Order: sequence, then structure tokens, then C-alpha cells
Amino acid sequence: MHKTLKTPQGREIAYHRTEGRGPAVVFLGGFKSDMGGTKAVHLETWAKEAGRAYVRLDYSGHGISSGTFEEGSIGDWVEDSCAVLELIEGPLVLVGSSMGGWIALQIARAQPERIAGLVGIAAAPDFTEDGFWANFPPHMREALEREGKVSLPSDYGEPYVITKRLIEEGRERLVLRTPLSLPFPVRLLQGTEDTSVTTETAVRLLEHAVSPDMRLTLVKGADHSFSSETCLPLIVQAIEEVS
Repeated sequence: MHKTLKTPQGREIAYHRTEGRGPAVVFLGGFKSDMGGTKAVHLETWAKEAGRAYVRLDYSGHGISSGTFEEGSIGDWVEDSCAVLELIEGPLVLVGSSMGGWIALQIARAQPERIAGLVGIAAAPDFTEDGFWANFPPHMREALEREGKVSLPSDYGEPYVITKRLIEEGRERLVLRTPLSLPFPVRLLQGTEDTSVTTETAVRLLEHAVSPDMRLTLVKGADHSFSSETCLPLIVQAIEEVS
């Protein structure tokens, strides 16, 4: 049964918490995904079997948390995540999928003393700028300025509504433009058939960040979901290596 908490900003965030030994593993999901996804649930099953502390959550506007997706921004979702982290004592292993990888990097930059290790699964740092804005043709940029939002087709169902606030607030959250210190073990997992996040993005992050133990694993043929029977054990292995 999920629980909810109210953030300092007044948003109601739903989460599942599994008690166990630390460092606590925290799964941070992707853009418009939720804590009922394959990876989030698989890791909960693993955590219960391994006796590990584990938390998965829905950002505001995602899953069963309050708010609408269009209202949100990267900063809101970082705040939501940090509110849940306040419930956990001791060190953390952050596991960030896609956008969750960017959120994990921001949390790690702000609270490095709390982080025992970090795992990025098709991590998408700075994607609002380098993915959306950089690829918007002039007419879409103009529409965003004029109407405050535009729609993008999605491979996962309904179109994505991209708001002007999402783009502008994201610019305050970029992690690849300034030094990024990650003073703990880091594992990055990336599929070569990922059509949402390129291997170039993964290599850029690997080269940009400073870490005493940082490795990138490329999985030939894996897609963005990284949820196949081949990929899921690699996520568990990466968590065990950094914790």
C-alpha cells in the first residue's frame, strides 16, 4: 500500500517504502513514467528478497501523486524527490532512469555527503535544452513563446505537452555546463538502440563528471526502456557494485 506526504510546496507525493538494511536504494523514474513501471517494481522485488531498504515514488503530475503533468518542471520534481529522501536516514543509492538520471545528478550535486552511489539508466541530463529546445524548429519555438506550450508525439501513448516553463526552468538545472563532482561510485547503463537518449549523451556525461569510480556499460540492442530480461539483472548488479 502506498503512502503519501505533503511537500513544503504543498504537493502530495505518493511513494512505496520497503524497510531493510542500507544504503537505501531510491528509484527515480523518467519523464511521464510512474512508480508502477517494470524497473521500479522489479527492484522492489529484488530489495525485499535481498533485505535492502528501497523507495519508489511518483513525482507530482505523475502516477497517483497530486497535480497535472503540464504544471510541473524539473525543479518541482527534484523538490518532490528531496521531500521523500527526508524520510530516509543514512546514506542513499540513487537509481535514476532517463529524466530520473538528471534528477539524481542534481540531488547528488546538492547533497553529495548523503550519496553512497549512483546508477544512471539511459540517463538524460539537460534533455529539456539539448533534446527538446535544440531540436525545435523555428515555428515550434515561436509557438512555445506565443502559446506557452507545444505538443510532441510520443512513442509511449499520448503526446507530450512541453511547456515554456519546463524549458525555462530546466535551464536553471543544467548539469553538463559546469563542473560536476560525483565523489562516489557511479554506474551508467545505456542501450545502443535507445531512440530517446543517444550513446553520445552517455559518453558526454562520463567524460564530463569527476568521480573516483565511474563506468559506462553499453548494451548492444537494448532500447530506452532497459527493461528486458537481459537488462534488469544489469541494473541490480550495478546497484550492488556501488553500494
